[in-house]
Amino acid sequence: MTHVHVVHAHPSERSFTREVLDAFVGGLDGAGHTYTVSDLYAMEFRSELTRDEYERESGHRADAPVPDDVAAEHARLEAADVWAFVYPVWWADCPARLKGWFDRVWTVGFAYRPTRLRVARNALVLCTAGYTVAELEASGCYEAMRTTMLTDRIGERAKTSEFVVLGGSATRAGEWATLKGEHLARAAELARSV
Repeated sequence: MTHVHVVHAHPSERSFTREVLDAFVGGLDGAGHTYTVSDLYAMEFRSELTRDEYERESGHRADAPVPDDVAAEHARLEAADVWAFVYPVWWADCPARLKGWFDRVWTVGFAYRPTRLRVARNALVLCTAGYTVAELEASGCYEAMRTTMLTDRIGERAKTSEFVVLGGSATRAGEWATLKGEHLARAAELARSV
């Protein structure tokens, strides 16, 4: 049995991204894995650093306290074997709320200089996109998005990491219905195999 912490970032309960989250969590349940979910919009997670947070980070003051919401995220990450990030691609990146999650949660003394964060066995990124993977690869966006998430944001904080784009929602309705079903099945399968 594996314990997974899922970070979800989408403002709508009726989005394809939410369906991916539900399929992923369903797969975790079906395989007997345990999990926690940080739904950043439902939590109204603040994405911007306060002046005190900025000064803590820029001064490398690892001994200074962090806000309660950040400490709660630290605890959820520490308790998990696997991390999963579920979000839509907006302008070739994650939503600002998730970017702010990294800004605030990857704190000095926890995620860097020095790192005390227990390294996850795996980090799985599941992002939804209007463009297909082929279209994102052709534009150069796929590799940029993958590098940003896996190299910069996750880096050595996980032993392995995987970047999965469930794209093509901007295709014709008939094609999208089939593709969508395949994507949801894949999300559930990825969850079962964590």
